[in-house]
Amino acid sequence: MANTSNETTGDTPRDVVRLMVDLILAPDAHAKHTVARTIYDPTAGTGGPLSTGEDRTRETGDTLLADKQAGTTFDYCLSNPPFGVDWRKQQREVTEEHKRRGFAGRFGAGLPRTSDGSMLYLMHLISKMREASDGAAGGRAAIVLGASPLFTGGAGSGESNIRKWVLDNDYLEAIVALPSDLFFNTGIATFVWVLSKDKAPERQNKVQLIDGSTLLHTMDKAIGSKRNELTKADIDQIVTIYGAFENRDRSKVLPREAFYYRTITVERPLRQRFQLTKGRVDAVLATKAATKLSDGDRAKLRLTLSTYSASTWTSRSVFSDHLAGVVKLIGLKLSATALVSFVDAIGEHDEKAEAAVANGKRVADPSRRDIENVPWTEDIRVYLAREVTPFAPDAWIDESKTKEGCEIPFTRHFYSYLPPRLLKDIDADLQRVLGRIRQGLEQVRA
Repeated sequence: MANTSNETTGDTPRDVVRLMVDLILAPDAHAKHTVARTIYDPTAGTGGPLSTGEDRTRETGDTLLADKQAGTTFDYCLSNPPFGVDWRKQQREVTEEHKRRGFAGRFGAGLPRTSDGSMLYLMHLISKMREASDGAAGGRAAIVLGASPLFTGGAGSGESNIRKWVLDNDYLEAIVALPSDLFFNTGIATFVWVLSKDKAPERQNKVQLIDGSTLLHTMDKAIGSKRNELTKADIDQIVTIYGAFENRDRSKVLPREAFYYRTITVERPLRQRFQLTKGRVDAVLATKAATKLSDGDRAKLRLTLSTYSASTWTSRSVFSDHLAGVVKLIGLKLSATALVSFVDAIGEHDEKAEAAVANGKRVADPSRRDIENVPWTEDIRVYLAREVTPFAPDAWIDESKTKEGCEIPFTRHFYSYLPPRLLKDIDADLQRVLGRIRQGLEQVRA
């Protein structure tokens, strides 16, 4: 191996490094193309993942601020970036690259929230993977990430857009859930993302999820937070599961579309009843528009509105016209926006009232709006007809607000339903506990 580099600090346990290396070398796709192979790690200060290289040069700096290997790509890439690290210090430069270079740079897919820069390292690593060509296979990579890159951020967010870009380009080959307490400085759940720019035909447009969270051995003596380790047998078992590429207890092979979804906005019509009670008149006078009136005009408005206290309207348009006529009658000059604020202050929800319409379109009630996530493979109208309209026949989807999203709900795919205990068994346990309590109280009294 040659032409390897590392740029920032990192500290990866050797067992995790061995797993990452074995996973990206498992297909050995490069063997038939070239003898000299290149490997790159942008986050290794101690050189852990690069210890397998024969030659290593070290360049220092901030990977996010400055790409020390600009224009260079590699056969293999490894990275263990810091988990959940704030990137506000790099925000100006990273955002500038995102806006100025787009997909020609490293961060074209989007930007995550500034409290966690993990996905910036993911995009950077992908930019370092060699493109497949007639003379060489495409690059492969493995990166260790926390759980948040799997699902943080809703549809349309930077994180969701990044995940979708990774899947759209079919870069993601597999994700392996690691045991907890593998790292020296944290015990959080971690995952190895296996990436490829040259997938085998059977893996194309598919993603393999591997649950290796219980494949571990407890260490005789903990080192910091590291209490567990992956033995060679553990690593071999994970790599074997990866290589088999089958649906098993610890392995799920899914089409990439399984991780896409749409977020839809379900609206209900605005239905209001209007009655000029004292409380509603007070609400009108508390609006911003009414507070700008003179004391005399406010008094005139209160007196006039109060004369209609016995009347009730169930049509917003009819009441709006009536209110506009009343305001004009007493000589007040108010904007259309002010009149709408008056109507809003008076209206109360009434399911039996007429659905409001403005400019020939239904008016939505913001207080009854609902947001739903619909699987990518399902038509949103079919979903509405099955899940919503049987209970709310007047509901509709505002398709202008529909967003595309992407998440990887790893644990959901390995969830195994455990039926609750029988009620008689729970009751028997409670009776035993109560019996011990009663026995204890009798001893105290004695």
